[in-house]
Amino acid sequence: MSSIRSADLSRRHWLFSTPLRTALASAGLCGGASGGAITGFHNASPEAATNGGIRLQAGELTAVIGDNSGTDTQRPGYNGVWSLQHAAADRSLFVPGISGLNLEHIVNGTTLDDDAVFFEPRRAAMTVKQTSDQSCELHQPPTPHTGLESRTQFELRPGGILDFHFECWPRQNRFPHGYLSMFWASYINAPEDRSMYFRGGPAGQADGWSQLCTQFHNDQSTVLHRDDQYTALFDADKRTALFRNFSPQRMSQPLFYGHFDQLTWLVIFDRTEGIRLTHSPSGGGFNSARQSHNPAWDFQFLIRNPVVNQRYAFSVRTMLLPRTSRDTLLQLAAAWQADRKR
Repeated sequence: MSSIRSADLSRRHWLFSTPLRTALASAGLCGGASGGAITGFHNASPEAATNGGIRLQAGELTAVIGDNSGTDTQRPGYNGVWSLQHAAADRSLFVPGISGLNLEHIVNGTTLDDDAVFFEPRRAAMTVKQTSDQSCELHQPPTPHTGLESRTQFELRPGGILDFHFECWPRQNRFPHGYLSMFWASYINAPEDRSMYFRGGPAGQADGWSQLCTQFHNDQSTVLHRDDQYTALFDADKRTALFRNFSPQRMSQPLFYGHFDQLTWLVIFDRTEGIRLTHSPSGGGFNSARQSHNPAWDFQFLIRNPVVNQRYAFSVRTMLLPRTSRDTLLQLAAAWQADRKR
């Protein structure tokens, strides 16, 4: 395992675009202390929390990004963001020892009874490297079952921002049902409110703010966009899954948010096509100290009729911010999405 690397970033390294700067300023979110030590791991020093991962710091946020190999403080398989902590918080957003933005499943409709297939991206070889002072990258060569190669770029920015960019290449024709779907899990560290909030509502009803807080794991777990009428087929097996269980709710805008202590985690997508939201009330296990389950706030990216060796990609902006109004969250999302179209 490579040695620990860190990047202490100052605000002068990033100039906000005008729409985003305006939205942040209007909400009073441009200020903030410099990032501090990571305390997201129970009874662990910052060095232990970072062991084997890449530590990035920008403005109010400190993040640790890692692959799926595991360490003495990190469970094997849980790639992605091992820790994400705001300067105003005394703990990581994500459950210690596991992760957020964890590439968990690659789905092509074939049987999933074998854990090596169900959790393929957690099991297949993966590497992490730092690519700049602000960023790092996960790379996974073609996986053994679905043959998917992928790169995931993470970039930390002032303003509570962690940007995520995913690109992939199907290297073999292994999509018998005409699709590939990737699934990311984010295990939230025992929030008082386990809900995901999004714009939408039941089919046939007007848009409004909707709440997704499922009663059980694999119970009406996945929300599709209003325009998503695609039915993914599966071979018969004995396994149920979050991505096979659907909510009657429909989303209308590609975003969601959830509350964490006095903060809000806003997740914005650059598109609606292929994006699905998924919730579990207990996917991250049980926090005995807080006597509460750790929910999973998840999402999917589904590709229809994939072509071998063709590149597919999408981007996500996440923002961990002091709690603010829903109108401000929509302004922040609109500002980033406008920037993406420039």
